[in-house]
Amino acid sequence: MLVDTQSYRWIGVSLSARGEDEMKKMFLILAFLMCLAVAQVFADGAMFVDHSQFLHKHYWNNFDYNRIEPMSVKYHRVKVDINNGVATTFVDEVFLNDYEAEVEGTYIFPLPEEATIKSFAIYADGKKIEGQIMDKEQASRTYQDMVKKMREPTLLEYVGRNMFRVKIFPIPAHGEKRVELVYEQVLKYENGIYTYDYPLDTERFSPKPIQDVSVITNIKSNIPLRSVYSSSHNIGLKLKENEATAAYEENNAKPDKNFILHYTVSQKDVGLNLMTHRGTGKKGYFMLLVSPGEVAKVETAKDIIFVIDTSGSMAGEKIEQVKNALKFCLKNLKGSDRFNIIDFSTNIDSFDTTLITPTQQKVEAALSYVEKIKAAGGTNINDALIKANNMFDDSQRVRMLIFLTDGEPTVGVTDNKLIVENVKNANILKTRLFVFGAGDDVNTHLLDKLSQTNKGVSDYVLKGENIEQKVSDFYRKISQPVLSDITIDFGQIKVDDFYPQQLPDIFNGTQLILVGRYEKSGHTKIILNGKINGKEKEYIYDVNFLEEENSNDFISRIWATRKVGYLLSELRFTGKNKELKEEIISLSKEYGIMTPYTSYLLDAKEDKYKQDNYPHMSIPLSLAGRPKGLDVRSGFLGVESLSASAGSYQDSVYALQKGTTAVNFAQSVKNLQTVTSIDANTSDIKRVGTKTFIRRTDGVWVDSAFKDGIKLKEIKYFSTDYIDLLKKYKEAAKYFALSKSIILELGGEYYFVKE
Repeated sequence: MLVDTQSYRWIGVSLSARGEDEMKKMFLILAFLMCLAVAQVFADGAMFVDHSQFLHKHYWNNFDYNRIEPMSVKYHRVKVDINNGVATTFVDEVFLNDYEAEVEGTYIFPLPEEATIKSFAIYADGKKIEGQIMDKEQASRTYQDMVKKMREPTLLEYVGRNMFRVKIFPIPAHGEKRVELVYEQVLKYENGIYTYDYPLDTERFSPKPIQDVSVITNIKSNIPLRSVYSSSHNIGLKLKENEATAAYEENNAKPDKNFILHYTVSQKDVGLNLMTHRGTGKKGYFMLLVSPGEVAKVETAKDIIFVIDTSGSMAGEKIEQVKNALKFCLKNLKGSDRFNIIDFSTNIDSFDTTLITPTQQKVEAALSYVEKIKAAGGTNINDALIKANNMFDDSQRVRMLIFLTDGEPTVGVTDNKLIVENVKNANILKTRLFVFGAGDDVNTHLLDKLSQTNKGVSDYVLKGENIEQKVSDFYRKISQPVLSDITIDFGQIKVDDFYPQQLPDIFNGTQLILVGRYEKSGHTKIILNGKINGKEKEYIYDVNFLEEENSNDFISRIWATRKVGYLLSELRFTGKNKELKEEIISLSKEYGIMTPYTSYLLDAKEDKYKQDNYPHMSIPLSLAGRPKGLDVRSGFLGVESLSASAGSYQDSVYALQKGTTAVNFAQSVKNLQTVTSIDANTSDIKRVGTKTFIRRTDGVWVDSAFKDGIKLKEIKYFSTDYIDLLKKYKEAAKYFALSKSIILELGGEYYFVKE
């Protein structure tokens, strides 16, 4: 695990030579190393330097020789090959020596429980240095000894991981050391889902941001792959029938959470897999992954009309980008498709009078038509969308309308509500309306309402973004519809409060991620219905909603984040609503979600949340400008002393329909509604298991469920009562690992742990 026999001899020599003070310091080294192995988030490979090795450097003045410091990481590159559930992980890291002298480093890596080392190498002048592993019993004894002597709270989460360790010398002054590690493991497989977990938590260890960090995962499976999903990071994904590549890459970053990847396999035409999370006696959370299988090979016939705003405000680079994007879409039409183009300003024009098949001759004619488009005149949105809807017929095809505009209506019907109503009434065939708003002058309320009421989505191309690329990428995604008009029957299990509320169509290469709540547990049959080329299809799956499932706690936060997004959307369209605000604040507190209506500022003097006074709010910088009275604090915009007018300022953000703030706000709300991975914790808020903790201004971490007036039982840190709580509640260790000063609930009672 942590230290081999050779390492024990080295420690023994160090202790006898340097006395009691050095003994404490050596235990501190071990403490830091053991901090890397935690129950849920254990750190990746790290290199530590003991400052005491500089004692003989007399010319170093004002130097703290009692510190044990991690070395900076230059890059951290991980390649993972998964073959039928067996993962081989290749780790390549380079550490930097920022000191004026050569140093000895201690490299450690916490291996997964089931992993075995295949190879390890450090290259120095062509010499390969081998590492060794210590058994669990020795590590456990070492850990117990450290806890007693060091009393470090972060040690409390340790659960006994295989800890790989090796000492490296020399690392030259201002030089670097490259480490390569390869290990193998059989992946966890439950309910049809494989899970791969790579320890990538380095935020507290690398003093500087890492120049580049990446985890590239290649998956091969004899059984067809269906879903590939990361609950921790946004990934780039290439998915084929029996292989996939999932990539996370970032520059100048400090990763602060493990990289977790889930993937499913199935022989069925449509893959469906269920994940649940539920505490004892509580309502459960579920996540449903639905992805196309064999049905993706069927070419689905679709009708598509492009509605393009050619008003005067589109003149210049904007109209040229739109024309290029439209040309790309036309060149990628399939033989079974039908299409048309409507271009509008004050008047409404079209390429043809009806939907046409994309023969080579027709596509060339359409490309010529697009090339001649000029930007001039007003913006007649109402008539353009009504004309487009009237062109569709009732054939058994997937119908799509792609609408791109940069402004708000100025000609014909200009009332937003009336336009939405008129378009809805004209769309009797339930055509999907996909909306692109270009620039800062778009009417976000109108465009979002148009897409929502017509089973589509809206997106925005901000000033300076490339319209051509964004529209082209979107078209690639929707060019191959697989399953439309989806419904899901959960059988005897009652589910509610699920998101997205309207089930979207599934396209080739995409998947549906549905999250919600459930009450009763047990086995049930889920029936999935949908249409392929207009024909009804039914798929039946046997699943189990578990009575208790302590893993997968990320599902609850994804559910809460999506719900907050939908509540914020409702506020945008309905205006001031006290009930919606209160629900947003409640969800924000319970699940640790930053919202425009919530401040995480805690007043140490009052020992309570600023929860009953709505002027105490915060507004993300990306959503709005900074009003007077806001004080930036620890990554949040905490409100110290806003007047009551701050509440009206918040409401005014929702009232904005156009402008940079409105566009940013619309995008932020959409991102919340579609989130698939949880955000990292911040310096002032931590989500641990199912609890959210907020750091008070005096440094005390407070359980968000705590309210003023609740009786607290005070416990001295590391006292007998403290140890008894650790023994009585197995979950206490991960909470106490936050700090030596913490307020939390255990077994229905609230405790205040103090130093």
